[in-house]
Amino acid sequence: MRRLFSPFARGWPGVGLLLMRLAVGVSLVIEGIERCRTGSTIALLLFGLLAIVDGTLLVLGLWTPIAGPLVVATSIWGILVGHDNEHASILAAAIGAALALVGPGALSMDARLFGWKRIDLEN
Repeated sequence: MRRLFSPFARGWPGVGLLLMRLAVGVSLVIEGIERCRTGSTIALLLFGLLAIVDGTLLVLGLWTPIAGPLVVATSIWGILVGHDNEHASILAAAIGAALALVGPGALSMDARLFGWKRIDLEN
């Protein structure tokens, strides 16, 4: 995982990445819950479950190289199936692609699990 990102962004850039993850992640979870409630077909139910899982991964900052492209795929699927708001889907897809390319930032589970570790050696 470390090879996929430059060092995880810290400081204000890390906070900016956290805000991007939270905005898209929370909106995906809300959309997924709505789709599951109104899911009259199996496709809508699967779309809702996928959105909930993907949104949760983004909020946590876990497996971002997988969750980012998954946002792009679900957004494109939502647009092609006849999603209500194409503009929100396009924005979510762009943010998902950016997160996949840049990384989740230092305030993420990926940084905790796969970031550089510091080892202190005492003499």
